Amino acid sequence: MSYILAIDQGTTSSRAVVFDAELKPLAISQQEFRQIFPASGHVEHDPEEIWQSVLMTARDSIAKAGTDAGQIAAIGITNQRETAVLWDKTTGEALGNALVWQDRRTADRCDEMKASGLEADITERTGLLLDPYFSASKLGWMLDNCTGARTRAEKGEIAFGTIDSWLIWKLTGGAAHKTDATNASRTMLFNIHDNSWDDELLRIFDIPRSVLPEVHDCGSSFGVCDPSLFGAAIPILGVAGDQQAATMGQACFEPGMMKSTYGTGCFALLNTGADAVASHNRLLTTIAYRFNGRTTYALEGSIFIAGAVVQWLRDGLRILSSAEESGTMAEEAEKHGRKGDEIILVPAFTGLGAPYWAPSCRGAVFGLTRDTGPEDLARAALRSVAFQTRDLMEAMQADWGGEAKTGPVRVDGGMANSDWAMQAIADLLNTQVDRPVVTETTALGAGWIAGMMAGITPGMEHLGKIWQLDRRFTPSMPDAHRNESYAAWKRAVESTLLFAGVER
Repeated sequence: MSYILAIDQGTTSSRAVVFDAELKPLAISQQEFRQIFPASGHVEHDPEEIWQSVLMTARDSIAKAGTDAGQIAAIGITNQRETAVLWDKTTGEALGNALVWQDRRTADRCDEMKASGLEADITERTGLLLDPYFSASKLGWMLDNCTGARTRAEKGEIAFGTIDSWLIWKLTGGAAHKTDATNASRTMLFNIHDNSWDDELLRIFDIPRSVLPEVHDCGSSFGVCDPSLFGAAIPILGVAGDQQAATMGQACFEPGMMKSTYGTGCFALLNTGADAVASHNRLLTTIAYRFNGRTTYALEGSIFIAGAVVQWLRDGLRILSSAEESGTMAEEAEKHGRKGDEIILVPAFTGLGAPYWAPSCRGAVFGLTRDTGPEDLARAALRSVAFQTRDLMEAMQADWGGEAKTGPVRVDGGMANSDWAMQAIADLLNTQVDRPVVTETTALGAGWIAGMMAGITPGMEHLGKIWQLDRRFTPSMPDAHRNESYAAWKRAVESTLLFAGVER
């Protein structure tokens, strides 16, 4: 039993990776699933589609690895966070579509709660800002809008979970209703200081305790897979939200270490150790990981649109046929002297995340001219991710006393494979950007937890030693150019907020 199966359930696709005991990926399988947009600002997933995609990719990766389930020591799960699912405890069927972390339908409810003066207390307990991004307001909406859900929930017939809990339930045949501390910390119902579901938060959001899962350490026994699924009863020993799993996969175990993941959105985490550092710059204080009952915290900055802006160029505007073309197009714009610095894209398609937190804001483009072409838009799209990352970095430096400057940023996610985008980030942040050999760091983190708990993979210290650098991107942009570009970005954001009627 020398293999680990990591399930990486993301926003647009599900992946499964089989690792060996040295944490080398042996086989990867991936499957996309539908993105459902029933109205402006509404984003949904079909939970059953997610489950089937996980089941298919897990089986496929096991087959590709040339092994069988009996040789897999443990399963690790990592998942898109904050996405909310309700299901029937008897049938195991979802009551409706999942509300995705991007969904903004509860923005008005959150605004009402802010106006009532509730945000400060919620932030103190959870480390989070009062925003529809998190699960609590979504859960409240589902209980009120899924027929009979609230009444049935009061009777203990309904289960709530983020995607990890949904998958654990399905994998164990309904035997386990559990989550881990990192996912719990993103619901806005969990007190990150005493590590428990908070009675006052449950009262504020009108959530019955009976729907909530048990909360465990990241490394724990989450149940055993139904042997009919893969051919063996494999224990589930590791669970972490995707960004926390990537933090561990990047071996960011020391306070001050920072990673930034570029997937659908961008999520940067700065390890702050045993201290839950309160942010004064609208970042989030969150649980990075919890082992043996000991909690490590992080400051997090969340960008809603990163890789999704390239998807928009491909699927919305149809000016490129693959995401990989974006870097080439941006390079072409520069090669022909079309620097395009005057073109700024603010990709607020589902609002602006940290440090602005403006859910009602929508995207905008500034500086268009008659000769603006697809190459210029591709360049502006990639640079928008770099600009937003600098927003996060500056906020982290302010909260962490500037210590975030001491080391390079470790990057991962699909967009991390774009040399052009990573160089742009290095230039606009004026810091080194390190891309690892294994960029599947989210799956790696989940696999490492499960393997460590099974006793076949190394601990934290050894994982840090075997982390390997693929390429380091060093800033080369002149300071004056960097500062002028960033000032233009800030003006564009302020104009976008003004147009949306957001008070600053």
